[in-house]
Amino acid sequence: MAYFVDKDIRKATTLPASFYKSQVTFNQLLEQFFVSSWQFIGHNNLLPSPSYAYPFMLLEDSLDEPLVLVRDKEDDLRCLSNVCTHRGMFLIDQPGKYRLLSCKYHGRAFNLDGQFRSMPEFQTAENFPSEMDHLPKLPLKRLGDFLFTALEPTLDFETVFQPILDRMAWFPFEDLVYHPEASRTYTIKTHWALYCDNYLEGFHVPFVHPSLNNALDYKEYDTEIFDYCNLQLGVASEGAPSFELPKDSLDYGKKILAYYWWVFPNLMLNIYTWGISVNIVEPIDLHTTRVVFKTYLFEDERSKDFSQQDLHDTEMEDEEVVERVHKGVQSSLYQKGRFSPTKEKGVHHFHRLLSQVVQ
Repeated sequence: MAYFVDKDIRKATTLPASFYKSQVTFNQLLEQFFVSSWQFIGHNNLLPSPSYAYPFMLLEDSLDEPLVLVRDKEDDLRCLSNVCTHRGMFLIDQPGKYRLLSCKYHGRAFNLDGQFRSMPEFQTAENFPSEMDHLPKLPLKRLGDFLFTALEPTLDFETVFQPILDRMAWFPFEDLVYHPEASRTYTIKTHWALYCDNYLEGFHVPFVHPSLNNALDYKEYDTEIFDYCNLQLGVASEGAPSFELPKDSLDYGKKILAYYWWVFPNLMLNIYTWGISVNIVEPIDLHTTRVVFKTYLFEDERSKDFSQQDLHDTEMEDEEVVERVHKGVQSSLYQKGRFSPTKEKGVHHFHRLLSQVVQ
């Protein structure tokens, strides 16, 4: 194993600085794990009616996979390749209602279920059409009304997301509405894994986030570890907003400000009383990361506590730190560090998973 992180956090050291500097490691993670991991697409309302299609690029500038979500005439949802099986042309560029998915290059057409429909000038072609002429279909899974797919999944969706499905069974995902005006995209000069490192611990909150620290009861802040995700449970300080939890909730009786869920390798689901901030961490290169913040709000009084400015201010504080850390790990004098056994369980979990992936 190229990188080793001891399973005992009391003895473990972090991933070495060489991990964040290696182009080979960076490429290996993209090619082996990002390709096989479940990636967030968006909300069910991307497809508002039957015969509707929504093209998108899965992890643009890294995986760069052209896909299309389709709600067919029978109201079934599918995730298909958005590349014509003839010569590789994109099929559609804009969301909207479609009778067929038709290629503007040579006229090949597909039904909305991805099946080959027609193609001019192929009357004398033998063994045509065959399976290779249909559009490849990807798995499509849900967390409430949130949609996920994977190019080559090695783990069942439930294996990864079951802790969230169980813990948040009471949460009304179906009531959320996407607000693009309250969503933002940030480009940061840092390695993508350093951004995740920072997210995965509340240890820095008293030092870096004064406003957030006032809203949280830091002494009650804790991290729970699952196989492929973890949860930072943010307990509210006196006077801060908190959930009204049902009696069957595992957290009933606690004043929860936020559930900070992280899903390996690059997804954050930040669940608040006002809705959800979904953060997708997109690797660009060794020194650049794009983080997409998608904001989903309740369309009633529950959204009164939402503050885009608070999210932005916290992000700016985080970005200042992680960009400086990225420069710091380039130092020839820095090798690796140690984990706080009480406050850095999430980072340790992340580093353990990474060390098991990269050979």
